[in-house]
Amino acid sequence: MRASATFAIVLRQVFLLRGSPTRLLPMVAWVAIDIVLWGFITRYLGALTGPRVNLVATLLGAVLLWDFLARVMQGVTTAFFEDVWSRNFLNIFATPLTIADYLGGLVITGVCTSLLGLAVMLTLATAAFGLSFLAYGAAMIPFFLVLFVTGISLGVLGAAIVLRLGPASEWLIWPIPSLLSPFAGVFYPLAVLPGWMQAIGHALPPAYVFEGMRAIVAGHPAPAGTLAFAVGLSGLYLLAACWIFARVYRFALRTGLIARYSAESAS
Repeated sequence: MRASATFAIVLRQVFLLRGSPTRLLPMVAWVAIDIVLWGFITRYLGALTGPRVNLVATLLGAVLLWDFLARVMQGVTTAFFEDVWSRNFLNIFATPLTIADYLGGLVITGVCTSLLGLAVMLTLATAAFGLSFLAYGAAMIPFFLVLFVTGISLGVLGAAIVLRLGPASEWLIWPIPSLLSPFAGVFYPLAVLPGWMQAIGHALPPAYVFEGMRAIVAGHPAPAGTLAFAVGLSGLYLLAACWIFARVYRFALRTGLIARYSAESAS
């Protein structure tokens, strides 16, 4: 991966945002709505259940962490879709860019946009509802690392799906976080799920994050072993997603699919 080529991909996204500030609004508006909505829901439920359960940390913390994963994924896929929507995709790959250069630019773009959303979420959650992850110290580092790497993996995989099936398959990508959330145990322990759903949940790195978060809120130490396993598993998923994207790209070149990439379908 060449730094100058990767920076060119990032710079294009910067120019897009600078030329159209309305693109910035979705990055902060939806996360702000989620935090405010769930914040008041947890405050209401907390008034009903009393101080025995820390619902702010349990529910609002889960919403914040899952939204972070979704924003990382969407940061990668949206940067890819910008080339699709503008019919610029073929021009991009007519340049000497390599797959590593292009994916590196998408990942860095996703990092920057997701950090903006994370800053808004943390500010609102702390200022309005008293939720502060700083109280959990270094235990939060592997949490965010797993969610970050998993979000990038989903974003790269989503880009590969659209590259293979065409722009009309975009609607398959946006629901992915919602489809995974029941299996990841975002709001409840995996133990409440039926066996087949638990098996899927144990294959998802975020499931270990939310199990660990609930353990910390309950006053138990962070499960270092399972979190280390989740970090390794998310890394494997990232490598697999990049491999799939590279295979799809080479297939598109070999079959001429990339030259027939249209607004409807490339199948």
